[in-house]
Amino acid sequence: MYKHKYTVVICEKPSAAKRIFQALNSSRSDQSRPDEVGFKKGFQYLLKSGSSLLPAIDKKGHCYIICHALGHLYGLADSKESSSSKPFPVFDPVWLPLSSNRSNRYSNSKFLKYKIEKLLREISEVSKGATGFIHACDYDQEGEVIGYNILQFACNKKYDVSKRAKFSTMTDEEISGSFENLLPPNYSLKDAGITRHMIDFIYGINFSRVLTNSIRKYQPDQSKGKKFVPLSIGRVQGPTLAFVVDRENEISRHVPIPYWNIVADFVRKGREGGEDDLRDGEEKRRPFDKNLKKDGQNVNLIRTLYFPQKIESKDLAMTVRKECKDQEGVVTFARTFKNIIKPPNPFNLGDLQKEAFRVFRFTPSYTLSLAEKLYLAALISYPRTSSQKLPPNIDYKNIINNLSSYENKASQAWKTEDDSSSSGHLQQRLSVHEICQRLLKKSVNLNPNEGKQDDPAHPAIYPTGERPKKGLEQPEAKLFDLVIRRFLSTFGTEAEASQTSINVTVKEKYIFKSAEKKILSKGWIEFYDPYFDYSSFATGESFLAILKINDKLRNIHIEILEKNTQPPSRYNQSTLLQKMEKEKIGTKATRSEIINTLYKRNYIYNFSPRGNEYTSGDSQLSKSSENLRKFDKSQIVSESNSDGDGVSFRSSAIRPTQLGISLIRSMQKHVPIVVSTGLTRTMEERLSNIESGESSSDSVIRHAQTMVKKGLESFAKNQDEISKEISASLNTDSQTLYPESKSPRIITLGKCPICLRGDLIVKNSAKTKKRFAGCSTYSTDKCSTTASLPLKGVVKGTGKNCDRCKWPVILASGVNAGKRYQWKLCLNRDCPSKKENDSRK
Repeated sequence: MYKHKYTVVICEKPSAAKRIFQALNSSRSDQSRPDEVGFKKGFQYLLKSGSSLLPAIDKKGHCYIICHALGHLYGLADSKESSSSKPFPVFDPVWLPLSSNRSNRYSNSKFLKYKIEKLLREISEVSKGATGFIHACDYDQEGEVIGYNILQFACNKKYDVSKRAKFSTMTDEEISGSFENLLPPNYSLKDAGITRHMIDFIYGINFSRVLTNSIRKYQPDQSKGKKFVPLSIGRVQGPTLAFVVDRENEISRHVPIPYWNIVADFVRKGREGGEDDLRDGEEKRRPFDKNLKKDGQNVNLIRTLYFPQKIESKDLAMTVRKECKDQEGVVTFARTFKNIIKPPNPFNLGDLQKEAFRVFRFTPSYTLSLAEKLYLAALISYPRTSSQKLPPNIDYKNIINNLSSYENKASQAWKTEDDSSSSGHLQQRLSVHEICQRLLKKSVNLNPNEGKQDDPAHPAIYPTGERPKKGLEQPEAKLFDLVIRRFLSTFGTEAEASQTSINVTVKEKYIFKSAEKKILSKGWIEFYDPYFDYSSFATGESFLAILKINDKLRNIHIEILEKNTQPPSRYNQSTLLQKMEKEKIGTKATRSEIINTLYKRNYIYNFSPRGNEYTSGDSQLSKSSENLRKFDKSQIVSESNSDGDGVSFRSSAIRPTQLGISLIRSMQKHVPIVVSTGLTRTMEERLSNIESGESSSDSVIRHAQTMVKKGLESFAKNQDEISKEISASLNTDSQTLYPESKSPRIITLGKCPICLRGDLIVKNSAKTKKRFAGCSTYSTDKCSTTASLPLKGVVKGTGKNCDRCKWPVILASGVNAGKRYQWKLCLNRDCPSKKENDSRK
């Protein structure tokens, strides 16, 4: 049956299989040799229309049949899943095809189930006559497990006899080189990956199952045919959600404490005894313009803050203002020093996700998906890496030379989220071609500025120098441009900046301070434009730098700003990812997916502060002083991104739902092991030790089983209390129960005017099913504030409060009798303005 010797190649995805097929075939000079024709004819029964298999012959005449997966084709399942009792704990899971694993989402899709079964049949059939096997999935833990399961189960235990192809880019050259230098199976990588899956499974299934069973009887409306929605908690999910809940607790416990700042403007006295200060007139009433003018000439203001910055007594602030108004000041301290800004390190995955969020507001998971597309198109190296070091064996000059012929014309029109902060610095952005030409003209060797972090599997992310074979979507082109400019910037020269600080003393007693930073030489920053963050640097001519000790200044304006202490900021997806990295929980490849899972479980949601929440005084300060403008940026949230995917607009914050809060509070109180950051970090260290060969898989799994047993014992002792605590949040908002609802997203209308702690959110009556506005703290603080809402149409908050009663004002819109309407309404049914309108009628 099999006349030709051939090797089966296992790839992770269809696109990867296609690239390897192209790379192996492109290495041959003669595309129509007789051996290829005979090879294909010999497998016509397998290579029929619709087959996923790809035949290839390399330059040496080696024959391959390239197979692909769809990511994981096998998953862990409870070996006693069919048992009616489903006993605890579950410590003996088995690997099953996802098409037959009832606990997996694939089993509910007929198309995906058919596709998986078809792939496994084809791989199993073609493996029977193979003389060799090559594992060509991604070279990391997940990729190793994907290939291992296919080789073991579909190919009948062929992992031990297989060879490993290792490559970090999908270029023809590197793929061909990896097939010429095949490696033995990486047992440590495989053991670490399988152990991670085992531990995550036994944590997840045991705690999720006992949690779901305990609250099943408390979920409302099951008798009315409502779908029961199980709850879940995982080894990394728990601590990550706890970060969000703990931060929310800090914010809710925060008691604003008033304090006062004093902002003062000075001008320099003339050298010949005259003064450049401003007299009474129109200009003096506008003292905070950037450039004031007298007789058509610019008057440079020196904007200062009184020191100490926080004044705890208003009386003291009033005294300082009275004593210093219109008085002479003397420069008693003046210092300017220069510092060097080194070129950035090459991107690893975490750095790329953080920078893409800052620049484009791409969520971490969206950035990863775009980076994977660029990798599969052979445009960048493998993105799932923690390394900040570039491989020494790649030809930097060749890559830069190839990049010099590529220019994304659309990049000139892009606006980043931080473009406003770069105004005044940005002159003419260098094209990629111009940057490459500058680097290629260097007489010295090209040496990138590398970071400390390393990854034994893959180097830092870098462009391969390949040109796109087809047009890129704009998000892909944006990320590609970011990677290219970051890579080129690592070869740039150091930038130079100056930092100037001065003290102005009034009446030898009152001290005012001012400081500014200014870029003197851009160096590599010129290569990285428009992505460099200029927000902390001054624009225009520097006036502070020319001041000397004993220079005389005159105060022309002084203002007291009343403020309040602020709570810590809520996490966004980027800062939550950084927190996970700092605490060393999860992996570079799974952290963004963990955050997405919290969205999907309705444990967290995107939130935009309404009105003046926690910003009292800041808005005034931002209008008063350019140096402090960045304290109070506008906040926008994308209502279409409640699940955390795609683009998250400026300053969108993450907030826990009542379900998420109740779950964490209950676990911290009764089963702390589930949300322990320390235990999760220790487990991550043990898993890393498996990959490095310092620990065995069995010992790590036994340790995890011991921890799970202790957790289940704690759960059993407190099951009734846990059930009641979590069920209370389920009863609060029916939208957390039924994700099939047309609008599962929590809609915040404004701050509760009664308790001042919760938000008025859209709820549905359990009896009438009609919607109404209710306080989000009902389940925790028993705030029973409610308000009526229009029965139909769309309602949303405006971020404003009623001038008369201070209740939130909402916007209601829809269609009535064929006509579109849009109303602004105060939620307070007893608002004085409504009574006045009624009396007029």
